[in-house]
Amino acid sequence: MASFLPKDYGYVILSGVGGAFALNIFLASRVGKARHERNVQYPTLYSTTDDQFNCVQRAHANYLDTLPFFLSSSLIAGLEQPRATAVCNVIYLIGRLVYARGYYTGDPQKRKRVVLLCIGFLGNMGMAIYAGAKLVME
Repeated sequence: MASFLPKDYGYVILSGVGGAFALNIFLASRVGKARHERNVQYPTLYSTTDDQFNCVQRAHANYLDTLPFFLSSSLIAGLEQPRATAVCNVIYLIGRLVYARGYYTGDPQKRKRVVLLCIGFLGNMGMAIYAGAKLVME
């Protein structure tokens, strides 16, 4: 593999790209299951009559909204701190799963369970910004 990548960068790829892919498949499958159970046919994105389906759909869409920022910050941060980044990746993905499960309930109070995903996301973002600042200062 490329010699310019840090020794432990594989952890970043496995936890970030692999984990993000696995979570996406899981969340998408929940939308598919909700479509089937609630009879919401394609190409309808959101139901006009079924808020419960919309909660499942929105939890997945919210994940997709943040995915580019998560992946880009993870891949950049991992160049400087691969193990710390991998830990933040796992924390973020677990947090996303907790958030989605709360969203599925339809109870807005249960969407506030964002501590884990914020720790993982902000940790990666901070390390990515640090890596960029370090490059500028060299």
